[in-house]
Amino acid sequence: MRFVIQRVSKASVTVENEIVGNIEKGLLVLIGIEDSDSEEIADKLVKKVINLRIFEDENGKTNLSLKDIEGSLLLVSQFTLYADCKKGNRPSFTKAGKPDFAKSMYEYIIEKCKEDVPNVQTGIFGAEMQVALENQGPFTILLDSETMAI
Repeated sequence: MRFVIQRVSKASVTVENEIVGNIEKGLLVLIGIEDSDSEEIADKLVKKVINLRIFEDENGKTNLSLKDIEGSLLLVSQFTLYADCKKGNRPSFTKAGKPDFAKSMYEYIIEKCKEDVPNVQTGIFGAEMQVALENQGPFTILLDSETMAI
């Protein structure tokens, strides 16, 4: 499982000219899922996202979490996070989770986030989406379950 986390001043997702998800201060999280992922892995990554201390405190130090600032989450599924570009110029996506499994894991992640974050917005799984964001910092972090102690 891969999460690309971006600290944002605002972010939105548009599908067919309609805004389907929109947040102010918080985190935009792009989510990639592979078939070997599990709810246990998702639980640990969700906990990490919610508790990452990447927002500034009164002294300008990155010392506050999403929970501390009462920020929002915008969760967007993105199978291309599992692109394999080792051979040739056309990426392969064979490591990306099969759609039915990936969708169920994405929905599970959404529900887990809603347990701790009052404002959770989403994109639409499998849709062609336009994602707009104002990255604050810029501040972007990659969480990859393969390289984390899970």
